[in-house]
Amino acid sequence: MRIVDGVRKSVIAGLIVGLTMVPASFAKPFELTVNFVSAAMQEPNAVIEQESEQDRKEREQEAREREQEKREEAREREQEKKDREQERLERMQELYDDGREALDDEKYQAAEQKYAELAKMNGPQTDAALYWKAYAENRQGKRAASLATVAELKRRYPQSRWKRDGEALEIEVNQSQGRPVNPEVQSDCELKMLALQGLMNNDPARGILAASNILNGTYPPKCKSRVLFVVAQNGSNEAMELLGKIAQGQSNPELQRKAVEQLGIFGGNRAENILVTVYTNSGDAGVKRAVIQSYMVSGNREKLFQLAKGEKDDSLKRDAIQKLGLTGGTSELQQLYQANASTEARREILQAFFLAGDSEKMVQAANGEKDPELRRAAINNLGLMGHSDVLLSIYAKETDRSLKEAVLNAYFIGGNAHALVVTAKSEKDPELRKRAIEKLSLMNSKEGSEYLMELLNK
Repeated sequence: MRIVDGVRKSVIAGLIVGLTMVPASFAKPFELTVNFVSAAMQEPNAVIEQESEQDRKEREQEAREREQEKREEAREREQEKKDREQERLERMQELYDDGREALDDEKYQAAEQKYAELAKMNGPQTDAALYWKAYAENRQGKRAASLATVAELKRRYPQSRWKRDGEALEIEVNQSQGRPVNPEVQSDCELKMLALQGLMNNDPARGILAASNILNGTYPPKCKSRVLFVVAQNGSNEAMELLGKIAQGQSNPELQRKAVEQLGIFGGNRAENILVTVYTNSGDAGVKRAVIQSYMVSGNREKLFQLAKGEKDDSLKRDAIQKLGLTGGTSELQQLYQANASTEARREILQAFFLAGDSEKMVQAANGEKDPELRRAAINNLGLMGHSDVLLSIYAKETDRSLKEAVLNAYFIGGNAHALVVTAKSEKDPELRKRAIEKLSLMNSKEGSEYLMELLNK
């Protein structure tokens, strides 16, 4: 660059010197020549500077694109991690539920296998899995194995709320040494429920004491659940007090959730303070969800609204929003929608509007939302709600191809073959027409089949 500048300066200097030596009659043309040459010599510099600026902009754009790719890759990795963890949690819950079903059906070997697999996963339900594994082993007469499993529970989880149940089971196993396990435990439970029901009607105080003994014993889980139901049905102050104690954690988490559910069904206004205390003090997400479920059963929109606004845990917040929709809390949902700016939060609230059957909100979002993702969600819900007239209007005026495809998908999930046929016949865009025909080919529709036959016969 410096060499070029030097040459340019030398050429111009030479021309200027030459200008002083030419006759006056040639001075003006010669001066014009010098100016032209000077400008020409400066032009490469301008071009070089322009190219340099363009290169800089391109490098900056490339850097931004690389940074964007890195962020997207990081988000994808994080999402994959979350998906794997969610699959793991779902698998653990599936094992737990399958084990409980096996216990209720007295298939103790199957229950033992389910809980053994769950215990190996070292998840949040491991202590519960160890207890139910020991319980199933005892029901099969595997007393030594049952005691060993209880010992493992006590060693690994000394603060577990399942420890007391394990110790009660340990006492039962030790007392039953040398005696066969009672195979009629389910029938025995049925008889006890009849006796407990009568006692609760005639002598509630003694009935509550008997119920408490069963709940603290080693009876089958189905039996304990039925005891809670009998107690809740009684409705006396003593019954509510017993339910309240269990709901606030004076038993294992499973019974606690069952007690919360029964309070939601039978507790009425008396249960409200108990449920608030349970939700505030519990660190168990399952217990908190049981409280949210109870608020839904009792139609307590105010509490659901408070949780939907203030809960920090995203999963629990979504649960409260969903239950608010199921209770028809559209005014509360509208306040939440206006107060939340994020796409994810608004999508959850839109889904709650759908659960509440609020088609007006779906139409507003499908037509007026600026975020395409929210518009697609609203369009899909309109398809499920059967609003083909609104969808036809959206399709006719929409210019965004992805949103047009969302309308076609809404027709499909709503089973609206007629709208797909109309679109396929009138659509000029070959790709969109192809999408409509593809969806028709998957539907069992007479009108759709007739149109497909027309295409074949052309």
